[in-house]
Amino acid sequence: MPQLNARQLFAANLKEQRLAKGLSQEDLADLCGLHRTYVGSVERGERNISIDNMERLSQSLDVPLEKLIKSQKS
Repeated sequence: MPQLNARQLFAANLKEQRLAKGLSQEDLADLCGLHRTYVGSVERGERNISIDNMERLSQSLDVPLEKLIKSQKS
């Protein structure tokens, strides 16, 4: 299985955490003040997201940013 790049890893972890909290993409977007289509494109790995927006998303999910960028398979 190929290793995910940083963008794909963040996208996968973001989606996992969002779903674990029972939030839709629109709910998460509302919580952090981003547009819902932007959140969707981040989750699909289509955006080269800024560190500021990574922080906004992690704070809105109430998870440490490191959890969104760390590989869960160690």
